[in-house]
Amino acid sequence: MRSVSRLSLLLLATTLFLPLAGCTSEANIAPPARPAIVQQPKLATSVVTDTYAGEVRARYESVLGFRIAGKVQSRNVDVGARVHKGDVLAELEPQDAELALSSAQAQVAWAKADVALAKAELDRNRAMLDKHYISQALFDARQNAYDAAAAKLKQAQAQAAVAANQSGYTTLRADADGVITALRFEVGQVLAAGQPAVTLAHDGDMEVAISVPEGRIGVFSPKQPVLVEIWAHDNARQSGTVRELAPEADPTSRTYAVRVTLDDPSKAQLGMTARIYLNAGDQPEALLLPLAALHEKDGKPAVWVVDSRTHAVKLAPVTVGAYREDGVTVTGGIDPKQWVVAAGVHKLSEGQVVAPVDAANKPIKL
Repeated sequence: MRSVSRLSLLLLATTLFLPLAGCTSEANIAPPARPAIVQQPKLATSVVTDTYAGEVRARYESVLGFRIAGKVQSRNVDVGARVHKGDVLAELEPQDAELALSSAQAQVAWAKADVALAKAELDRNRAMLDKHYISQALFDARQNAYDAAAAKLKQAQAQAAVAANQSGYTTLRADADGVITALRFEVGQVLAAGQPAVTLAHDGDMEVAISVPEGRIGVFSPKQPVLVEIWAHDNARQSGTVRELAPEADPTSRTYAVRVTLDDPSKAQLGMTARIYLNAGDQPEALLLPLAALHEKDGKPAVWVVDSRTHAVKLAPVTVGAYREDGVTVTGGIDPKQWVVAAGVHKLSEGQVVAPVDAANKPIKL
């Protein structure tokens, strides 16, 4: 019995010892290197400081409207239609204008009759004055009556000319060759005189219209060279020039309208989306990093720098220049030759060894 008890105690001790030995061996095994996407910062000379989205528009645009009020009788164009100068775009119902013209013409006829009567009276009184049958005062009265009738005739003729012009205003015509970009009415709608009805983009020069925050309008100036990127053409870039800066901000958006002329408008079409890039010549020491590369150390921005020999990471404080849609500019704390972790920075710890890879998950030799 005593030998059986000793055997049981020996087996129990062995059973307790084996798990402890296993835990000790596993604790001494170093964890494998975690893959990390790394990259070197881009030099400021190869990036841009500001990017603005805009729309391709014609340099000259006409907002057309009827010069008289009336009800729309017909519309001959749609948005996107190409028109030529003089083409009829829309028409108002002409009845009111025709009646106004008829009334004005009747006034002219009436005034002509008054003039003829006053002229006959004046001639008779002149003959009677020569024979001293009437006084000079009576003759002067007839002369004044004739002059008043002649003045009323001129007034009636001018009003008839205005009515004739207004009868032509029932037709809205294109004032240049171009493309219809907006219609603000429908058939049957009653429009006021001068109410905007049609927007016509003239053929010719093309521009990109952008809106600039009031805090950045100071970096723009007339004739300033910029880069223009048309999204519809594989993001190919071309040169452009700032042509116009709005003198005041839009009261609603508090942004300034800026127009950029395209040096080669052949590939641009109205309504296309474009980007405007400003050169970074004024910040030669700035570097560009992805936004995902930023971390924090003691409440300040920092990035994980990878040691090229040991592949261990170290948190380095940096000075942030500006946040942009394509990344963040850094003006101090790192240099272009260092390798920086570009993603997953919240999963790293000081001194941790990583396996550097590129964006395509291919190993990189530092």
